[in-house]
Amino acid sequence: MTQPAMRHPLRSVPAVDGRSAAVAAVRTRLVEIVVPVYNEQHSLERCVERLQAYLAETFPYDWLITVADNASVDGTWEVATALAERFPQVRAVHLDLKGRGRALRQVWGQSEADVVAYMDVDLSTGLDAFLPLVAPLLSGHSDLAIGSRLHRGSAVVRGPKREFISRTYNFLLRATMAAKFSDAQCGFKAGRTEVVKRLLERVEDNAWFFDTELLLLAEASGLRIHEVPVDWVDDPDSRVDIVRTALDDLKGMLRVARHTLAGRGAVDLPARVRQAQVPPGLGWQSVSFAVIGVLCTLAYLLLFLVLRRPLPALLANALALGVTAVFNTAANRRFTFGVTGRRDALKHQLEGGIAFLVGLALTSGAVAALHAASPRAGRGLELGVLVAANAAATVVRFVLLRAWVFNPRRGRPC
Repeated sequence: MTQPAMRHPLRSVPAVDGRSAAVAAVRTRLVEIVVPVYNEQHSLERCVERLQAYLAETFPYDWLITVADNASVDGTWEVATALAERFPQVRAVHLDLKGRGRALRQVWGQSEADVVAYMDVDLSTGLDAFLPLVAPLLSGHSDLAIGSRLHRGSAVVRGPKREFISRTYNFLLRATMAAKFSDAQCGFKAGRTEVVKRLLERVEDNAWFFDTELLLLAEASGLRIHEVPVDWVDDPDSRVDIVRTALDDLKGMLRVARHTLAGRGAVDLPARVRQAQVPPGLGWQSVSFAVIGVLCTLAYLLLFLVLRRPLPALLANALALGVTAVFNTAANRRFTFGVTGRRDALKHQLEGGIAFLVGLALTSGAVAALHAASPRAGRGLELGVLVAANAAATVVRFVLLRAWVFNPRRGRPC
């Protein structure tokens, strides 16, 4: 249960140059910044004072600071309510249960702002990055925005242990989950509220993996994630249990992977919030296609050998090729050509079926020709002929997928 200390009125645009009172009463866009805290009675006041002073002096939009107390057992709640009474644009919310993700879910899910954001109470991230963080969201250019300590333009001061853990974790996300964002854990994020609320319906974690799960879900749904390089100084007083957090993150990655494989890794969103992606270059496409092709070829050959015992060669070839073609198209759609979300997924599979038919014709023709020339040909020779025919079919498949099925210029007006 939450206990809001107070809901303060929003600022109005001041009347300038004789503008009418009606125009002056129209507010600017509203950004709500959440500061999740747990047992931070000694640092909370200093943080909020610094943050509200910075926003009041430099931020060109309406803003609201919400201190979300995660069931603190010290005097944090008393400090938070005192700050809410002291500053008109600060409010405090109390939660009975711990969890940073739970606090963000509660406040963001009830927010009436245009953009919601959060930052850690230690303000390790330089505040000069806040406007660049939220500006693309307010303009509608992007859907989510994150501060990145791993961006080449960032200036970061932290110990080697945390640096190693952070880079290893983000490398695992890119290697195993195909994540394209560079820094999942930086406590400096924002999102368009209408998009965030849709994502929250599917995010399960209520603790530290909350950020990563939100980003993976957003990326799988085809949303655009904006990254901002930040100046960041490690807080030596951080009380995060690194080992436990790392284990929880790995468990969360496994859960998200299972959902993805089960077809539950994305959220259906309106077309206007879908990501306008720049397709990967030919170099990356070739490498990705080759890796996927090798894996699918091995699966195809294994499946063919299994089916070949009870079935004729041509039928076993057709079934093995058909099953692996579905996975091949799905994998190339996501990893080779960077197409995410469910939109047009069925159409892409049907069009990929044309490439399957080409491959089926080549491999079946090769098998038929082999048996006509050598009726007693062994399984080893069959496999050799199939590998050669499948290689030729792979080249044709890549050309069809790149030039037709996943061509980014398809459907665009001339």
